[in-house]
Amino acid sequence: MKQNNFQPADEQLAYLKKGVAEIIPEQQLKSDLERSHQTGKPLRVYLGVDPTAPDLHLGHTVVLRKLKHFQDLGHTAVFLIGDFSAMIGDPTGVSETRPPLTREQVDANAQTYLDQVFKILDREKTEVRYNSEWLGKMGATDVVRLCSHYRLARMLEREDFRSRLENAQPISVHELLYPLLTAFDAVSLKSDVELGATEQKFNLLVHREIQRAYGLPGQSILTMPILVGLDGSRKMSKSLGNYVGITEPPAEMFGKLMSIPDELMWNYYELATDRSEQEIARLASEVATGRLHPMDAKMKLGQEIVATFHGSDAGRKAAEHFQRVFRDRKAPAEAPVRKIPRGPAKKLTALLVELDLAPSKSDAERLIKQGGAEIDGQRVEDFRKDVDLTQPTEFLLRAGKKKFLRIVVE
Repeated sequence: MKQNNFQPADEQLAYLKKGVAEIIPEQQLKSDLERSHQTGKPLRVYLGVDPTAPDLHLGHTVVLRKLKHFQDLGHTAVFLIGDFSAMIGDPTGVSETRPPLTREQVDANAQTYLDQVFKILDREKTEVRYNSEWLGKMGATDVVRLCSHYRLARMLEREDFRSRLENAQPISVHELLYPLLTAFDAVSLKSDVELGATEQKFNLLVHREIQRAYGLPGQSILTMPILVGLDGSRKMSKSLGNYVGITEPPAEMFGKLMSIPDELMWNYYELATDRSEQEIARLASEVATGRLHPMDAKMKLGQEIVATFHGSDAGRKAAEHFQRVFRDRKAPAEAPVRKIPRGPAKKLTALLVELDLAPSKSDAERLIKQGGAEIDGQRVEDFRKDVDLTQPTEFLLRAGKKKFLRIVVE
């Protein structure tokens, strides 16, 4: 028997099931893990991503983190960049044909993806592949043979296609090819496991079936839930504005995470951190019994997520900044400095507009009336207040919850 360091299959499966929506079929994955444990041969586990946009948000990292879990257990993590398939466009969840991307767009997005995914995956232990390696070399005979393994009726059972047909919306033939061509990725990689979001289930099942048509055992499938966005109701999406970008500055990322509804943070703990189910359950129990304030639990979450993408020091500083500015209502340690020349006294409302802290004088007046303006920590009660600018001085100006400026009059 080959020497190996793999954990027993039951232990691996328990670790891998955290946050998973569905395993198809679970018994096959367990058998493959047992075989791996006995032989010392790692499973080939892959995640395919089409680089259709330049940046990733936290929702994209849910399935990426599951690939990391397999990698942590010693299995081969394959990150597949769909540089060929991106030029076709995945029809999943869309109501009309996607505009094709150029090779230049795809290449630029792919490089950005790699810069970001290695914030989670181990760069040295990740096998990076591009599906143009095999799809770009397929001839007409190869494509016809591939298409012969799947029936049109089954393809049109797909919810996306069915609804478009019912609504008399067009479907281009190349969209029907998408799940078949990406199935050939699974054939070419000889994968044992493929990961994807729940909305990708149809594609993943096609991949498994086409593998069998080409004489392979047929991979297991793990689907991951869709991460709900900051609004607490819809999937995280840039177009909906309810996202956390993984390249955003630490303080901005942390602040966004603090805005999620309290009940949603447990879902984020499960899908966006590596904490075990037991640890998450303990934190939830402490909050439920009053031993831990919900905001403190949420700050732990924010610090962990920021640390994942920016390092532990950045996570700690983002938490300290939030505590100081938003919970203790103090100024940030390093507020931006704005220098203004000496001159006659000026209405605070006019100054707020001049400094881009309010869009108009009426908005500035409303802000002051609502108690949202402070000078050196003292709330301004009178919207008619004049600010003395005749002498060199320095003061801290706050407008709203998040905007601070250190004003230097010179």
